[in-house]
Amino acid sequence: MSRLTLEQADRLASHALAEGRRRGFAPLAVAVLDQGGNTIVAKRDDGAGHLRIAIAEGKAWGALGLGLNTRDIAALSRQIPQFVAGLAATSGGRVLPSPGGVILRAGEEVLGAIGLSGDTGDNDEICALAALESEGLTPLPARF
Repeated sequence: MSRLTLEQADRLASHALAEGRRRGFAPLAVAVLDQGGNTIVAKRDDGAGHLRIAIAEGKAWGALGLGLNTRDIAALSRQIPQFVAGLAATSGGRVLPSPGGVILRAGEEVLGAIGLSGDTGDNDEICALAALESEGLTPLPARF
């Protein structure tokens, strides 16, 4: 069984932030969580708002807890709004149905999740996926 190391989590976070800067996105925050939903690394760009790390953690935590990237959770929120409303209540508001939370996998094995916040959800997700690619990790295919 593989596990996400501090060094790998730090590289993922740094690569995600660098991708955002390279693309000219708004200042971002990133959180990388292990399989158990514990934060390994959280970073933010200069100028990123003070809530951005909490939002990034919420995206990663929700993705990991549901086994879905947050793009799929967002799709579910449109299709079945009462389900996501129930998730918000059950999770104490920690599940955020906006793109930017992505499951981290080595092959089929889940290692954890990465979440980003600061720009649009689509742009947050672009940076998350670039970080996965930089480490040779496998993205979870979209389901919805």
